[in-house]
Amino acid sequence: MPRFMLYHWHDAAECGVAFASWRGFSSPLRRRPAVGSCRHGGHELWWVVEAPGPDAALDQLPPWTAKRTRVIR
Repeated sequence: MPRFMLYHWHDAAECGVAFASWRGFSSPLRRRPAVGSCRHGGHELWWVVEAPGPDAALDQLPPWTAKRTRVIR
């Protein structure tokens, strides 16, 4: 199965929304560690996922988060 890196970014004022967007969203990424830079002022998150294609990789993220995410194969 292909692997993708999901690169997400948001503004400092959007941190709360970024984390709240996961509430009630079922995903294999929930409760798994993600690399993030919010504590250090970067407001970026990265996940490595397996999926059949880029759209399926994005489907693992809540819509608000996915809209601000770049998929890298």
